Amino acid sequence: MKILVCISNVPDTTTKIKFADDNKSVDFTGVQWVINPWDELALTRAIELKENASNNISSVVVAHVGEATSDPTIRKALAIGADSAIRVNTKADDAFNTAKQLANAVKDEGFDIILCGIESSDHNGSTVGGMLAELLNIDSVTGVSSLEIENGHAKVIREIDGGRETLTVPNTALFVVQKGIAKEPRIAAMRGIMQARTKPIKVVEPVATDSFTQITQLEKPVPRAACKFVDADNAGELITLLQNEAKVL
Repeated sequence: MKILVCISNVPDTTTKIKFADDNKSVDFTGVQWVINPWDELALTRAIELKENASNNISSVVVAHVGEATSDPTIRKALAIGADSAIRVNTKADDAFNTAKQLANAVKDEGFDIILCGIESSDHNGSTVGGMLAELLNIDSVTGVSSLEIENGHAKVIREIDGGRETLTVPNTALFVVQKGIAKEPRIAAMRGIMQARTKPIKVVEPVATDSFTQITQLEKPVPRAACKFVDADNAGELITLLQNEAKVL
């Protein structure tokens, strides 16, 4: 059994975002890049499953759409425990483009389970996983918070309105994973970092495809208003502020 984990390269959450002069793109100068947190949890779960010999998992592979500048992020995934990587050598323009490139790169690799994080922390689109499953013509399950292997089949728990649903998926399938899939992302040990240097990264050239997203303008959110402090004995002023300014009464 082979597991593929799709990973995205995103700015560290502490990064202060700056727009380019045209307000249509982001100035990434000086940005620290990391593995998308949801994808990192998916990778952690895949490695946990492989470590259980009874699951009979032969390899965990990561796939990424990005240029060579994203290789350090891929090496981190290899240091954490992935066996090898596939990188589609192009800039990820939008969700469809990314899904199309991934589908072309992995369609003949024979993966039994494909994992995608529920969203990337930069675009928050939550669409690549579903598109990839459709392009590969395989089953997909969203909202997965638990993944086990039983009798050679994937057994998952997914969050639904009002409860949880347990499914056994016998076929090749893609799972869009969310909170709960793993407790904490793994930290690469020194041995893993050394081994990652020699693990293979297969570079695949992109296929021609369309992008369906066009950025017309970027805007920053409106700054929050300054906090107002009301004396604990002045309930009247608090009520006036809630009625006239916050308009919640």
